[in-house]
Amino acid sequence: MHDDRKLVEARLERVLRERIRPAVHPLTTPLAVEIWSTPGEPVPVAEGLAAPTRPIAPGTPWGTPWGTSWFKVTGTVPAEWAGRTVEAILDLGFTPRTPGFQCEGLVHAPDGTPVKGLHPRNNHVGVGSPVSGGERIHWRIEAASNPDLDASGVPFQPTPMGDKATAGDAPQYVLGEMRLAVFDETVWNLVMDLEVLGELMAELPVDGARRWEILRAVGRALDAVDFQDVNGTAQAARDELAGVLAAPAVPAAHRISAVGHAHIDSAWLWPLRETVRKVARTASNMTQLIEEEPEFIFAMSQAQQFAWIKEHRPEVYARVKTAVADGRFVPVGGMWVESDTNMPGSEAMARQFVHGKRFFLEEFGIESDEAWLPDTFGFAAGLPQIIKAAGSKRLLTQKISWSRTNTFPHHTFFWEGIDGTRIFTHFPPVDSYNCEMAGHQLAHAARNFKEKGVATRSLAPTGYGDGGGGTTREMVAKAARMRSLEGAAAVEWETPAAFFTKAEAEYPNPPVWVGELYLELHRATLTSQAQTKRGNRRSESLLYEAELWAATATVRVGFRYPYEELDRIWKTVLLHQFHDILPGSSIAWVHREARETYARLAAELEAIIADAQRALAGDPSGDTELVFNSAPHNRRSVPARGATSQAMDGDGVTPVPRDGGGYVLDNGLLRVEIDGRGLVVSAYDRVGDREAIAPGQAANLLQLHPDFPNQWDAWDVDAFYRNVGSDLTEAADVRVDGAAVRVERVFGRSKTVQLLSVPAAAKRLDIDTEVDWHETEKFLKLAFPLDAKADRYASETQFGHVYRPTHQNTSWEWAKFEACNHRFVHIEEPGWGVAIVNDATYGHDVTRAVRTGADAGTTTTVRASLLRAPRYPDPETDQGVHRFHHALAPGATIGDAVREGHRANLPERRITGTAEAVAPLVAVDNDAVVVSAVKLADDRSGDLVVRLYEAHGGRARAIVRIDGFAIERAAPTDLLERPLPDAEPQTHADGGLVLALRPFQMVTLRLPRS
Repeated sequence: MHDDRKLVEARLERVLRERIRPAVHPLTTPLAVEIWSTPGEPVPVAEGLAAPTRPIAPGTPWGTPWGTSWFKVTGTVPAEWAGRTVEAILDLGFTPRTPGFQCEGLVHAPDGTPVKGLHPRNNHVGVGSPVSGGERIHWRIEAASNPDLDASGVPFQPTPMGDKATAGDAPQYVLGEMRLAVFDETVWNLVMDLEVLGELMAELPVDGARRWEILRAVGRALDAVDFQDVNGTAQAARDELAGVLAAPAVPAAHRISAVGHAHIDSAWLWPLRETVRKVARTASNMTQLIEEEPEFIFAMSQAQQFAWIKEHRPEVYARVKTAVADGRFVPVGGMWVESDTNMPGSEAMARQFVHGKRFFLEEFGIESDEAWLPDTFGFAAGLPQIIKAAGSKRLLTQKISWSRTNTFPHHTFFWEGIDGTRIFTHFPPVDSYNCEMAGHQLAHAARNFKEKGVATRSLAPTGYGDGGGGTTREMVAKAARMRSLEGAAAVEWETPAAFFTKAEAEYPNPPVWVGELYLELHRATLTSQAQTKRGNRRSESLLYEAELWAATATVRVGFRYPYEELDRIWKTVLLHQFHDILPGSSIAWVHREARETYARLAAELEAIIADAQRALAGDPSGDTELVFNSAPHNRRSVPARGATSQAMDGDGVTPVPRDGGGYVLDNGLLRVEIDGRGLVVSAYDRVGDREAIAPGQAANLLQLHPDFPNQWDAWDVDAFYRNVGSDLTEAADVRVDGAAVRVERVFGRSKTVQLLSVPAAAKRLDIDTEVDWHETEKFLKLAFPLDAKADRYASETQFGHVYRPTHQNTSWEWAKFEACNHRFVHIEEPGWGVAIVNDATYGHDVTRAVRTGADAGTTTTVRASLLRAPRYPDPETDQGVHRFHHALAPGATIGDAVREGHRANLPERRITGTAEAVAPLVAVDNDAVVVSAVKLADDRSGDLVVRLYEAHGGRARAIVRIDGFAIERAAPTDLLERPLPDAEPQTHADGGLVLALRPFQMVTLRLPRS
């Protein structure tokens, strides 16, 4: 037989495009359209419904950037359409771009009831099936003219459209046609048949019989279509395809659990207020699709988004609650938002689950077993323990498939965290969290699945996401045809829990991946938008302090514990840890608002702390100055989590001139030499008799690199940035400023001022850096070349630290050229180490080099990433003044690193009153055991909740004592403060609680108050 395959395939493509798809709506009639545009921000629905409108015709420009317009759409179903299925096709001016990145709308009935969301792949609204004829159409559409930031077709171009203040007022869209149309379901089903078979055919082997069987059936179907009467001949064409569509999948076919999905970024290329509307539109569509399609299952994560619907669109929320009760609309993930997991601190990461799971329990009576993070930019090694402590046991993500250097070796596996906790984890091999049920996607999933031979199942999150939209009727139709179809993977709609249950049952002993799940991409998210990151770190520290001192004051003096305020503030901070806000990858509007929000929260938290400490300090007319120490370790004579009238570290030592220029800072424990350039050329540990700075090199060295990645400007830093760089060694001024050495530098259009000081009684060099930053596409680093041979280094993460290699033996190690730390990085040779701590930076790199010459020692260089200047999506990223604090601690053990990290983030506070001291409410006798939270129970019972963890990486035994009330019993709990079975701690003879902790083990104790 002659090979006519390409001829038939090309024929199918044209006939679908030009004849069959247009015949889905064979009869149409225009609708009348009027418009009213809001003068500012979106208005309540009632106001939009009542607003005066004016006529607008198709082809008319409308919609200022980030504006809202209300369209009134009216018309009458023609009488001659009686008995037909009719729907409206409503085109706001959609472009070929995918949903979520352009204009969107929500259709309302005249009484304001939401009807359906509109986007370019879902712009139909049902009228009746069948209609009687004469039905009157009257809808109002709330339409958002959100600008398309990539409308030029060239991605990652700087644009002023990311903020309403700079976007201008030029109309963004041209109104399309608004019309009523007869919907021919037979033709539509023929389209679905041909699309599924055409897509499947393209994935089958050319030399396989199944491909040719489908090809011949498609040819016969096209022969059966009369192009002058497509509607009258569509069923005949479908009949020709029935046989190939009925052939069942082979028993060994890969099995795909389809889960309806709309991964909606809580902010990204749109502001938070627009996400509130995106989730309402999507939820409206998904609840309607659930009503229409009996097998369809939709899953939505992010409790914050449910809360938005509840607050802003209660009518939609009522439909959601009904669908949840029916098991069809599934709350999944158990987190407040799909947060970044690298940068949130220990408590913040725990509270993501606390607030998320509690919302789902209170609203729906549902507890999700699955952490759901399809788009998060890598996963910290402390996360498995947190997931388990929250009462969950599984994780789904997709993003690791984006890694550029190494291909992750598993799709289903156990992920083991730093403490040994294992979580059953799945990476969907479809390699997308926006699956469209396209043939090439499902074929890729089956081919790509790495567990073939031992497992058969994977999950496919199905629907338009990022900007929202969700699953469409076309996706559901395709899934139905592939439920069992020869040559294709077998598709079934299932809940995430059903998928995981089956996957665990068939694969009880999967492989284990130990340590962080590092994404080999988007490394610059650890640095971009430095003020957002500082706001997050400061908020976390202030929340810890506010809970600590409010709880202490409540127990000691009857202070009113601010439950409502803390709950609201926590949720706001958690929202801003979303994986496009905290990472710095959102538009200017988002980060402008984030800075304003963090400033407001800081003021609120400072007031709570001050009020609680004032209550503890006594009468303000007193003249005793109390020093409060919030840190989890004693500071000289001030106990951890307590206060005394004693001084702390005291002032810094006075700088003295150095031979050859510069200054020396020496407190008897540490001798630091700063040369005439303002660089640290020596940091001598007098106690350890050891120099920290590598010979011939200098620390406190600012280094500037070009930074123009191949794509994803705010997200990425590519390895070639290190090929070119300059050391900022020229100083405009080096002089004494009180107890510090002040160093000023000018470079490009920017300036830095640094203050270097050594406390009187601490082995630590403090470096406070202010940068007035006006560079673009540059990367600023702060370097510390250390005279230490270390094959690995420790980097703080949630509830512990993770080790990373300093060498690049493998491509996996080379790919980690930029990584995340929280409060410290620690380098160690046996018996001696160095810590570098920070108060607001996350990104860093660590490299090693062997020196030449007689020395032949090893230099290990730690560099903190301070600032970047990408131009997309925010063209003014990081412009302005920034402040950073770092400290160099020679001779530090890992315990010293932990202690110094907390000191840098929790400075002492001083209040005058009549009290001589405030005894700690909670005392722990082992510095390896760090208290991360002291608070009152969320259920407002008044019980005290204490969370602590082993921080050094070894086993630890500790006695926990409570001063303020008698301990009747102590219940170890999960993160939601629910008792754990069979986990009662021992009670020490003198009333303390004895804990024996594994390395990095985290424990939550609930202590009822008498």
